[in-house]
Amino acid sequence: MTRLSQDGRARLLANGVPMPLLGLGVWQLRAGRETEQAVRWALEAGYRHVDTATLYQNEQSVGAAVRASGVPREEVFVATKFHPREPDPQRALEGSLRLLGLDYVDLYLWHWPAGDATRHWPAFERIAGRGLARAVGVSNFSAGQLAALRGAGVPPAVDQVEFSPFQFRRALLSACDASGVVLEAYSPLTRGHDLRHPVVAAVAERHGRTPAQVLLRWAVQRGIPVIPKSGNRDRIAENARIFDFTMSAQAMAELDGLDRTGAGS
Repeated sequence: MTRLSQDGRARLLANGVPMPLLGLGVWQLRAGRETEQAVRWALEAGYRHVDTATLYQNEQSVGAAVRASGVPREEVFVATKFHPREPDPQRALEGSLRLLGLDYVDLYLWHWPAGDATRHWPAFERIAGRGLARAVGVSNFSAGQLAALRGAGVPPAVDQVEFSPFQFRRALLSACDASGVVLEAYSPLTRGHDLRHPVVAAVAERHGRTPAQVLLRWAVQRGIPVIPKSGNRDRIAENARIFDFTMSAQAMAELDGLDRTGAGS
């Protein structure tokens, strides 16, 4: 069952933590000015969710921008990710917290499965128990890999995967829903490759919206959090304007039909 916050702008995780449906992804943004201004612009535009990772090497810039924003820490959902080549998730997170300049993150994700899909999970449970992360989860896990964590004392709250109308992974979404895991979408704009697709363009024209807004709305209308990446101020602001309209059932079905994955997980 999809549970949303009262204002409809956040998804409630299994442990009750609200996860804003719209976040800023900072993959491939350079550390320093580029990342800091993107985060600042996003927070000014109303975003309350920022997603980074050890691999991105810009955690320090994300933390600096969050702290300088004037937005209370408890209002900003900060997520980062464990690089699976590191030996110790707890030590890795402690290093990320030092770079971020924060006492905790709201979500800590295992960036991708490497080898045994369970071997690091006891450390993630300890992280949750110590309050270093309000929620813990995984990224790029298949339905089968998620199943390996079924029955864990602290189950993953999130599985962050590539997801869009063109990567509509129905089987994985069903598996997440059945196990109480929130599927989160990265690359919801398909890295810009499909913004001119005629179906997307037609739906956007009918709703008086941009193709990017339509692709993001397709996900959030299902209660799926999205983290579009941008370092452009106008696009960051444009991507925020997705909560003041609803797409028709016909439009949603048309976009559903763009899937290139079948029902893959």
